Amino acid sequence: MCDARLFAPQIAAFSGGRALHLPPLTGAAKVEDLAAQVLADAPPRFALAGLSMGGIVAMEILRHAPDRVERLALLNTNPLAEADAVKERRGPQLSAVKAGGLEALMRDVIAPTYFPVGDPRPDILGLCVEMALTLGPDVFVSQSHALMNRPDQQGTLCEFAGPALVLMGEADQLCPRDRHDLMHRLMPQSRLEIIRGAGHLTTLAAPEHVTAALARWLEE
Repeated sequence: MCDARLFAPQIAAFSGGRALHLPPLTGAAKVEDLAAQVLADAPPRFALAGLSMGGIVAMEILRHAPDRVERLALLNTNPLAEADAVKERRGPQLSAVKAGGLEALMRDVIAPTYFPVGDPRPDILGLCVEMALTLGPDVFVSQSHALMNRPDQQGTLCEFAGPALVLMGEADQLCPRDRHDLMHRLMPQSRLEIIRGAGHLTTLAAPEHVTAALARWLEE
């Protein structure tokens, strides 16, 4: 439930020298369809970076069109299919959103998990709620279904040989360290970067670290 503002610091850093494309992950309820939408508007060959659900869609883009992905950066994400326990939590969330409770759900339940335990960032939390309300309940429903039914991408990553970055905040509650260690093992050529003290939204919580890591990745 984020828009391009998730990458605002990186847009400011890179837009002077590079063409940036930040496609919305809306308009479809399957990861496969979201990937197809991105590819339809993407250049013939490109560097691909995604955070969280963006990383999940990025892996599906790689599965669809490996010859078009020149390099890959996966931030705070997960290559595995969704766990049953997570799927079970989505039912009550979907019901709450359909009943008009998107703002409360984001503010009180979902967005707090984006931060290290006991260390909320009111400015980023407020932005998360604002982005979610901008996208609206229909997008929440479609994105939830896309995440619930996503494929396992371990085989996809094993076959990628290009420059790769795997990055996370060490206190990420949603996509823990073992997921990133797994992606690093699947892509042994990748660089693994762990940002101390950061949670799930590293692009906003630790923008200088993430921008520097992406700059190194783009030059490799």
